[in-house]
Amino acid sequence: MSEGDVAVKYNVYPRENKVELQFQSTDRSRVELAARLLRLASISAEMKKVGERGAWYVYAYTDKLAAGRRELREAIADIVRRAVENGRVDEKKAKRWLEKLEKGRVLKEGWPEYYVGLSNSGALEVKYQSTNSDNLRREVQRLREMGLEEGVHFTVKMPKGGKKGYVYIRREGLAYAAWLSVYGKDEQQRSLAADFVEYILQRAEKEGKDVYRKAEEIVKEGMSRGLSKAGGL
Repeated sequence: MSEGDVAVKYNVYPRENKVELQFQSTDRSRVELAARLLRLASISAEMKKVGERGAWYVYAYTDKLAAGRRELREAIADIVRRAVENGRVDEKKAKRWLEKLEKGRVLKEGWPEYYVGLSNSGALEVKYQSTNSDNLRREVQRLREMGLEEGVHFTVKMPKGGKKGYVYIRREGLAYAAWLSVYGKDEQQRSLAADFVEYILQRAEKEGKDVYRKAEEIVKEGMSRGLSKAGGL
């Protein structure tokens, strides 16, 4: 997996009941970089130390891999198919894995339904609308907890006279959320930002290739602001 001049080679293992993607090294900074690249692909991976040898590894299993970007899901699905052809994996078991990888994970529970589409000029639009003021306030609070700033990363218009209000995520807001998903101040902030970015990409994917490509472009732009520095770890 690579982004810019930064590249990491992962191993994929068909286990008893799951597919595991893994990277291992005694250089903790390289493992941290591997975890960052997985987050760039919308995969929330876990990092742990191995025994007393000083080795570290980062890993993700089938369900989390199924939440990743289309390109990565397809690459892993190809590995699973080859494992079936070589007799390393039972075909029935592989079928369940392939269904998850090919469909992707369902849209996240607990998030309101954002509109993700393209304007007439081709710009990405990310907006949540509601006539309920409390719902909008809750979403604004969540964005603030994520690290986004009103007026800089998003705008808000409260509902009046029965008409819908909205929270509108600016281009810079989505890019910054992508950056926060990897470089946020703590795990809670990184996790919240990663969930948001993953959700917006999933919404974009459902709207078609053009919408997804535009959203992905902005996410990669945000991630790339820290990747060059990470590559020097």
